[in-house]
Amino acid sequence: MKICEICGLPEDLCVCEEIAREVQKVKVYTVRRRFGKLMTIVEGIDEHDIDIRELTKTLKSKCACGGTSKKGQIELQGDHKRKVKEVLAGMGFSSDTIEIK
Repeated sequence: MKICEICGLPEDLCVCEEIAREVQKVKVYTVRRRFGKLMTIVEGIDEHDIDIRELTKTLKSKCACGGTSKKGQIELQGDHKRKVKEVLAGMGFSSDTIEIK
């Protein structure tokens, strides 16, 4: 059985990622890209504590859109600010620390 190096609990019971989700300061905003298309940007998530690729995959499926993760931020095609906040809050992120611009 493997033991987590951070919290000392077995990996099955590890709570490091849950604790990291509660303290993340996440910013969600939209920007206009090429040809006037909107992109929703999610930033402020620490890549070392949370698997950003898995989070991107979940957000893309919940918002029914395309997207990617680059340079520590998640980019989703379209305006999905409200939906992203709902999904992140449902995944354990504190809704008080999710800032929508």
